[in-house]
Amino acid sequence: MRRTELISNSAEETIEVGRKIGAQLKGGEVIAVCGVLGSGKTHLIKGIAAGAGTEEAREVTSPTFVIVNEYKGRLDVYHVDAYRLNSLSEFEMIGFDDYCYPQSVVAIEWADKIEQALAGIDYIRIELTHKGQRQREIHTKNIPEYINIACSV
Repeated sequence: MRRTELISNSAEETIEVGRKIGAQLKGGEVIAVCGVLGSGKTHLIKGIAAGAGTEEAREVTSPTFVIVNEYKGRLDVYHVDAYRLNSLSEFEMIGFDDYCYPQSVVAIEWADKIEQALAGIDYIRIELTHKGQRQREIHTKNIPEYINIACSV
């Protein structure tokens, strides 16, 4: 497991980084996506869903009010938005464990709000930060060796 750092110069590049990640996922991964409002979390997950073979990847939106969206593809992608969750127990009540199986990927926006619930799970952490008006830094932690995103977008 390793760390990587990338620079994205646009929303399209952030989606492409996600697509590269999603295309290399094997299933069973949990991805904690963190960052402030407007940092590109949803764009990244849109790309992950596309790379995982989701046919409706263009329709990927943040599930802020429904909490979880499910997308079918080569892998089942569960897109969780923890923004409106107020406690770890609320996170557990959405059935997180039910989404974790060998043919699924669980991508959690605002994961920093519920990261304690992921203790004991081998998860990928991706943090997006503003570097400029359009530019973003993308930091990954605990990324598996089989995922190569070190090349430029």
